Amino acid sequence: MFPERFANLPAYAFPRLRALLDHLPAGGPVTHMTIGEPKHAFPEWVTQVIAESAEGFGVYPPNDGTPEMLDAIGSWIGRRYGVTLDGQSQAMALNGTREGLYNVAMALMPEHKRGKRPVVLIPNPFYQVYMIAAISVGAEPVFVPATRQGGFLPDYGALPDEILDRTVAAYICSPANPQGAIADSGYWKDLLALAEKHDFQVLSDECYSEIYRGDTAPLGALSAAAGAGTDPERVLLFQSLSKRSNLPGLRAGFVAGGPESIKRIRTLRSYAGAPIPLPLQKVAERAWSDEAHVTQNRQLYQEKYAAADDVLSGVPGYRGPDGGFFLWLPVQDAEEAAVRLWTETGVRVLPGTYLGRDADGDNPGRTYIRVAMVAPKEEMVQALTRLRDCLYN
Repeated sequence: MFPERFANLPAYAFPRLRALLDHLPAGGPVTHMTIGEPKHAFPEWVTQVIAESAEGFGVYPPNDGTPEMLDAIGSWIGRRYGVTLDGQSQAMALNGTREGLYNVAMALMPEHKRGKRPVVLIPNPFYQVYMIAAISVGAEPVFVPATRQGGFLPDYGALPDEILDRTVAAYICSPANPQGAIADSGYWKDLLALAEKHDFQVLSDECYSEIYRGDTAPLGALSAAAGAGTDPERVLLFQSLSKRSNLPGLRAGFVAGGPESIKRIRTLRSYAGAPIPLPLQKVAERAWSDEAHVTQNRQLYQEKYAAADDVLSGVPGYRGPDGGFFLWLPVQDAEEAAVRLWTETGVRVLPGTYLGRDADGDNPGRTYIRVAMVAPKEEMVQALTRLRDCLYN
């Protein structure tokens, strides 16, 4: 009486982590470095905007997003990516990016391609909703290693034509979760050319795009597509205020792309979506229109990059992230390292194994731990020092 397609799923990463660690005593002051939940302050005007628009809780909110918020999103895309996009027809509000990253499969992925089961390409390790989206529509998820040798980005072009000819979509995350790698212009050019050649869509998860080293923002899929003259329906952008504005609880994101794709996603959402409450859309409208708080937030993370580099520079194989706020640290065995770290120091991290899947007999996350740099800087430095002394000395 229950569907078989979900029967063999392992426990999700965090219940799995609790089963691994909760029965063991912490070996020191507890520091949580597992989940990517920002701890920096969100803009102080957020509560004021909610209070001023509180009567909006008494009405059903616009399903696709208010016209004002969609205009703000379109304007932000223009400033950030240098691309002219009509927010009214080429963007839609999301209850966080996860909703869109899942429902894009329901709305856009065909049941068959060339008479065969369709394929969805997924970097390995990866944000787990990509896999569930593929499975939910009966597609075959193909996990492509994103390892050090390939710059921690998947080499989709190395796949055989038999796979690529069945591919309907390829997920990509830049800056990558968990490794922090950033796709450059050459990577985007190759991926977009591959998508054109084999006729699939590129689903670009860019929710970490505003957190990066230095002064140069990561190139995004929409910019790359515009520069390459790619069909606008070929690329979809997924964005969120969770990391950019330290508002994970607001559940305010968006998807943007070609008007036909957005039309189809909107149609699905009109039946099955959960719109964002109107006062929260008002907050999102202002957040997409303001860059001052984003610049301040990015500076805090750049200070954390430097602090992490200072603590971990002597660790063999250490590579600080180019973007995002995760460290991807090499270990011999991820679960063993997480248990040791917890029981000896009280520092809690996520085994990389839980973010990957076995492919060709190997899980690329098996020899890494993911460490979220979300705690205040001094607390983070203390925890990283304990981690280094425990695992690498």
